[in-house]
Amino acid sequence: MSFDYTTYSATVTPLTPVHIGSGRRLLKDYDYAVHNRRTWRINEDALLEAQTVADPAMAERLARSSPAQLLRPEDYQPDSLYFRYSLPGQPRAREEGAQLQELLKTVRDEPFLPGSSLKGAIRTALAWRAWQEQGRRPDMRDLERNRRFAGQRVERELLGPDPNHDLLRALQVGDSAPAGQDRLILINVQVITPRGLQAPIELEAIRPDTPFQLSLKIDTRLFGEWARRYRLQLGGNPAWLQRLAQTIQSHTAQRLKDELAWYSERPGAEQAAGFYRQLLNAQLPPNSCLLQIGWGTGWSDKTYGSHLQADARFMDALVQEYRLSIGNRHRPGDPFPKSRRSVVHLTRDKQGHTRQQAGVPLGWVLMELKEQKQ
Repeated sequence: MSFDYTTYSATVTPLTPVHIGSGRRLLKDYDYAVHNRRTWRINEDALLEAQTVADPAMAERLARSSPAQLLRPEDYQPDSLYFRYSLPGQPRAREEGAQLQELLKTVRDEPFLPGSSLKGAIRTALAWRAWQEQGRRPDMRDLERNRRFAGQRVERELLGPDPNHDLLRALQVGDSAPAGQDRLILINVQVITPRGLQAPIELEAIRPDTPFQLSLKIDTRLFGEWARRYRLQLGGNPAWLQRLAQTIQSHTAQRLKDELAWYSERPGAEQAAGFYRQLLNAQLPPNSCLLQIGWGTGWSDKTYGSHLQADARFMDALVQEYRLSIGNRHRPGDPFPKSRRSVVHLTRDKQGHTRQQAGVPLGWVLMELKEQKQ
């Protein structure tokens, strides 16, 4: 059997910090320590191996001590075996057991971009485009009752009835090559609401301006005679994949307008509004697009977003039916979603008081595609 692929070399560069979580929450003084304005990821195995456990007094101390309590000030060195890596900056939370959300990394603690995260963002953009081209209208009767799978029926109608006939079967996205540990940073994030900044969160993240290399393949065999012969025609429109960057950017352009409008109405969010204004005015290189990936992208990026929000009555019914509003506080006509997540900058005034200012949103990347000749 012969395979016919269109292969692209992709460069994906974060424009703002990216957090793709491992699912683990690191605990202060157990998984990490803070020293001299840096956050140090503890190598528990190396630290415990260095202790003299045969000494009863030491064994007792180990039993009642956190790993950070076993460290001395002179241990905090970049080449110390007691640490896996260190990050510039420190979390706001100072108490023992405070949590830091871990970034997904390689076994060598190197940041990378998983292909599944990129493909998920691409899938949303393609489904949004399919909805637009098919001229659909939001209807509660099209949704499943289980909130986890609410849009599954609609998605099948847009992209294909099952995994064998789904348009995204033709798209393969590889994991990126890893970057160095020096591209890791610690960021403080906060939820922005109409009432101001709330719910502080600490994250490991990938530093902006860190280019990642990966490959994309489109299996064009699934669009031709072979697929028809074996009844494997895919749903959707193959042109969306063949003009992938343009398809994604049509979705992104609408999101940028919506996000700029939202942030422009929030006092103290001038930096985020300026960032979105800059992206809207950007002249992208050919075969390039902007997209948002990872944690913090929000409801609008994980759904059909603006297509659903265009019908206020539908949105009211959607929020109520699936209890999307925290505390069930949504009232008819209220906008949804009401909040966003962004990086927060901490500064001190002349009196020594800490002030918080909303910064840029998370997860925005530039993807540049270059077709590889066979």
